[in-house]
Amino acid sequence: MWWQQQSLWEIIGVVTGLLCVYLAAKNIIWNWPFAIVSVTIYIFIFYEKNLFADMGLQVYFLVTNIYGWYFWSKIPPTEDKTPVKLITKKEIGISVLATALFTFFLGSVLKYTTASFPYLDSFCAACSLVAQVLLARKVVENWLIWIFVDVIYVGIYILKGLDATAVMYAIYIPIALLGYLDWRKDWRKQNNLTQTASK
Repeated sequence: MWWQQQSLWEIIGVVTGLLCVYLAAKNIIWNWPFAIVSVTIYIFIFYEKNLFADMGLQVYFLVTNIYGWYFWSKIPPTEDKTPVKLITKKEIGISVLATALFTFFLGSVLKYTTASFPYLDSFCAACSLVAQVLLARKVVENWLIWIFVDVIYVGIYILKGLDATAVMYAIYIPIALLGYLDWRKDWRKQNNLTQTASK
């Protein structure tokens, strides 16, 4: 069977990855420990597949997952969880600039290595860097970036023979859409409560 041909570590990485994204989409803090397990496994998987930008990205995810766990645990006394927020114009500008610079510089370095798809991999890594910061800071629009980049990742992982990982990223897409819709709902609810309290 196809499933039996996948490595045990990749399967564990997929299962914990799906759990962490689903829990994050539902705005549940326990997504972070599952995320830490998943990214640690993928550091080694991507190294073996010469996806060096993705490998480095997992190291970054490891750090931001620890930060996200800390940030989400800082719950205001009047709330039952840390509030979500919408992206600002300044954050959009910084995100676009950071993505462009990171893609150019990392892609320029990786093209002289055995890396697969140096610029495309670097672009996806750059988008993921930005999305992860926004996720950790509970910015609603992080999910739109994840939807975009996950579509590209599905193709990359199919080409690299990481079939279980490609399936995982395909499943991430509807979960990310669910996350966006749920977080928008949470933001509206917060906004209504704030307006009611100020009257």
